[in-house]
Amino acid sequence: MNAAPLGGRIFTRGFNALLAVGAVGIAILIWRFLVGLGPTTGMNDGYPWGIWIAFDVVTGTAMACGGYAMALMVYILNKGRYHPLVRSALLSTALGYTVAGVSVVVDIGRWWNAWQLPLFWKWNSSSVLLEVALCIMSYVLVAWIEVGHAMLEKWEQKAKFEWLTRIARVVKPILDKALPFVIALGILLPTMHQSSLGSLFVISTKVHPLWHTELLPLLFLVSVVGMGFAGVVLEGTLSEMGFKLSPEWELLAPLSRSLSWAFFLYLGIRLIDLAVAGFPGLGWNGMSLLFAVELLLFATPAVLLLDPRKRKNPGWILLCAILGLLAGALYRFDVYLVAFDPGPGWHYFPSIPEMMVTISFVALEIAAFVLIVKLFPILRPARSNP
Repeated sequence: MNAAPLGGRIFTRGFNALLAVGAVGIAILIWRFLVGLGPTTGMNDGYPWGIWIAFDVVTGTAMACGGYAMALMVYILNKGRYHPLVRSALLSTALGYTVAGVSVVVDIGRWWNAWQLPLFWKWNSSSVLLEVALCIMSYVLVAWIEVGHAMLEKWEQKAKFEWLTRIARVVKPILDKALPFVIALGILLPTMHQSSLGSLFVISTKVHPLWHTELLPLLFLVSVVGMGFAGVVLEGTLSEMGFKLSPEWELLAPLSRSLSWAFFLYLGIRLIDLAVAGFPGLGWNGMSLLFAVELLLFATPAVLLLDPRKRKNPGWILLCAILGLLAGALYRFDVYLVAFDPGPGWHYFPSIPEMMVTISFVALEIAAFVLIVKLFPILRPARSNP
């Protein structure tokens, strides 16, 4: 069955609670913009990046890369059977990257100059961070154009305002023709900036040797593909539970195998690279224990999902998706914060305002997802069992 708006009451108790949490975060953000980063965060000269970058941007965009992973699966590998999962994955991507874009602005000291970045081309062409910023901003636009196709589809048939219907009927045929180029950009841009998020720490000499390698760009890119598939499985499962939809395990079950192969590829590259380097820094210490936990989190879903019986079990698939997202998140936190040592005397732990802003962003992201799937054709409201 084709996607359709789920309908139903918008302002439910849960939705209102999400908005309330979001309102607290917005109030803190106003305070942050008025008084600066110093009084509102735990960041310092040794740790100029905190969870607003490590989680909201680096980890958040990786978790939201379901749209990227599904684009690779459907449009590059030509697995058209997974097309029903694309719209919801793209919506998660658009929301996740929007949060990341806002978080970048929140994290900038002179945030009032952020508007100049895309408009005034006084750029350092050698800056990896510039490439990440431009790609993320561009991808936010591309992702919303892709999601906008579903919105135009509804407005074209029936909109509250007649002028909106007229606009949709003019714009949608144009977008239909441009969509292949938009999709191509939607594959190119994440490939560039997700690898570049790893490149940012290649030049650093302050990252623990178990994490520092010239292959960081490749490791970030490969792991994000597995995280993207894990995000699609988790989002699909939670949507079915939350909106009481019929399960679609005939798609999620085989898709989970792609998660397994992506993580095996990541583990192979990482372990071979460390073996060639002689496993520098490995010993009986806390960082080595953290390294072992990280590898275990990657390896567990990869191994479990090789078993066809477990791939047919919704509980196992959901568990593996959660473990996969935790593995990728821990890896990124380790590179950006935990395994990063700026020298003696520097310490960082996120302040309460930092954590509240991040929590509020997640709450608003979930609220926006609920609102959009109820109003626009993103999910399939009635699906037959396999």
